[in-house]
Amino acid sequence: MKTEVKICGLKTAEAVERAVALGASHIGFIFFPKSPRNIEPDDAGRLAERVRGRTKVVAVTVDADSDDLDEIVSALSPDILQLHGSESPARVLSIKALYGLPVMKALSIREAGDLDRIDPYVGIADRFLLDAKPPAGSELPGGNGVSFDWRLLDALDGGVDYMLSGGLNADNIGHALALTGARAVDISSGVESAPGVKDVKLMDAFFEAVRRADVERPRSGSKT
Repeated sequence: MKTEVKICGLKTAEAVERAVALGASHIGFIFFPKSPRNIEPDDAGRLAERVRGRTKVVAVTVDADSDDLDEIVSALSPDILQLHGSESPARVLSIKALYGLPVMKALSIREAGDLDRIDPYVGIADRFLLDAKPPAGSELPGGNGVSFDWRLLDALDGGVDYMLSGGLNADNIGHALALTGARAVDISSGVESAPGVKDVKLMDAFFEAVRRADVERPRSGSKT
């Protein structure tokens, strides 16, 4: 079984090309001014064109209004919209209808009860991204380099399609995959030398660690 890997927060041609060469199933561009990974839609569009058709292009937004979404979709032509704010199920449904694109809804996890927030989006969101709740004082909903207790996902319905995110890196990804049985992961700060600066050596190490984990864990992807 090959784990899907999404590299998020890309800003340079070098990082985009390297991510795809390493086998990234998805690349993410972040449109959120408070993030060190923020990128202008036109710049993201030019980067995406370099690898169009070789990976899925994801537009990451945080409670974006319709004008901003119009600009992003027009410039980037994403394959997927990732909604990383407090978007309601109704808002997700409206965005899907408006753009005709699949939506991945990000939800923050800290305790068992947070998993209940998935239920209202089932049948609406096409996929979930399960991230750690941001630490106190952070203005970023993701990319904070912190993880949650992955054992909480033991209670998750096996039919929920999700990407695991939050604090992943080359050192812990094997344990994360073995513990959760996740079929897809998302990483941003874990392959950076500084906030918003992707490091190709760290990217290399992460993909190598994922490959090792894929060989070692059960073919079924079941939890161990």
